[in-house]
Amino acid sequence: MIQQETRVRVADNTGARELLCIRVMGGGKRRYARVGDIIVGTVKTATPQGAIKKGEVVRAVVVRTRKPQIRDDGTQIAFDENAAVIIDQAQNPRGTRIFGPVARELREKNFMRIVSLAPEVL
Repeated sequence: MIQQETRVRVADNTGARELLCIRVMGGGKRRYARVGDIIVGTVKTATPQGAIKKGEVVRAVVVRTRKPQIRDDGTQIAFDENAAVIIDQAQNPRGTRIFGPVARELREKNFMRIVSLAPEVL
């Protein structure tokens, strides 16, 4: 679960390394974001040569959460870290590579470009 003030790792090659969530999209009273949900965050750390700089406000989709997520078939999926991929207005990833595994729930939320770029879908 991602909420306001949560720091998440960036799982792409845009140059950003860490985001601070400042809003969970999807309604005024929405508190938590799960895998496949869109958040708005500010870049807290970034690499010097990256396309995205520190302090920039970006949209991102959550691809991994530490909180176990229960699937319809009864299985649970949980990861070692919270991670997100930075997206543009058309909901396509801004980076050209995705690092680490992503959850299968992204396919149901129509983030097919992220699923195709990911090295592993769990």
